[in-house]
Parts: sequence; C-alpha cells; structure tokens
Amino acid sequence: MPEMHFVPTLLSGAYIIEPEKHADERGFFARTWCQKAFLDQGLDSHIVQCNISFNPQKGTLRGMHLQLPPHTEAKLVRCTCGAIYDVIVDLRPQSETLLQWIAVELSAENRRALYVPEGFAHGFQTLVDDTEVFYQMSEFYAPECAFGLRWNDPQLNIEWPEPISLISERDNAYPDYSPEPLTPLALIKV
Repeated sequence: MPEMHFVPTLLSGAYIIEPEKHADERGFFARTWCQKAFLDQGLDSHIVQCNISFNPQKGTLRGMHLQLPPHTEAKLVRCTCGAIYDVIVDLRPQSETLLQWIAVELSAENRRALYVPEGFAHGFQTLVDDTEVFYQMSEFYAPECAFGLRWNDPQLNIEWPEPISLISERDNAYPDYSPEPLTPLALIKV
C-alpha cells in the first residue's frame, strides 16, 4: 500500500508530508491521510472539520491565524489547485523555536501537505491565480478563541515572495506579537 513520508521541519512537531505515488498506465494512486500513520508519528490525528479556501487572485494573503485555548487546533494543509507559499510561526511559549517561522511551497503539482501543530500561527500567499487550499482541522472553529498576528510584524520578519495584491481588513489589522498572554479576537478591537 502507498505510504506517506513525514519530513521534519526546523520547527519541532511541524512536518511536510509527501505522498508516495504508485504509478501505472492509468496514472497514479497515493495516500494523503491515514490516522494510524499520524498516530505512529505522535501527531494529532483527530479530524473534526474540513475547509476549503478559493482565491482567484495571485498575491492574495490570508493569515496569520490560530485558535487559542481551550480550542487550539492542529491543521493539515494541502493546495488542491494552483500554488501557495505556506507559512507557520511557532507561538508556543516554552518552545525553543518561539517566533521562528518556516515557509513551504504547496501546490497541486507537488501534492505536499503541511502539518501545523497546535500553538502555531498559519497563513499563506497565493503564487498563481485560481488557487484552492484544503484544510483538515483537529478542532471546531470557535470564533471567541480566534486570534491572529500581523502578516508583516517586524519581529517575525516573514519574507513574502510576491507583492500583496489582496488582504482582508481583519488580517491587515491584526496586532504585532507581544510576549503578554495571547488574547482572543473577541477582546481585540479590529
């Protein structure tokens, strides 16, 4: 049976997941999700919600988002059409990689996924027009626990590959990181 390859990133607990393709004259078959494989890696394998995001314009930026306790969530992110520059930032207070970020190109062509552990902010920028992103979530969306950081926070210094062509008012108004306890959006005036 096809396997998935879990490639560790520089941020503890975050993985790039590459499907193993089994090809023949018809094309190929690959596994993109297996609860047992995730459990064997020590990853959250509890999926309660799936979402898609369609973005018609290259350069669209979404992020940086996360949910705070008691509704923290792990995410498995895959680009099913087009391509994205997917970014995660470690916001776990006790982590050795606090405030460090990585970026991974996810595309319909490379079929990679990025596993985003609890306690990480997540965002992406589209690299081509008509891009769709598919998310699997370990927790239900809880608007009262929604939080975000500004995409261009100077403390994070995220390097975005394209000029920002489109961003929501809310995403553009997120605060910069503060070492104070993170506060849900319900308490932040945006």
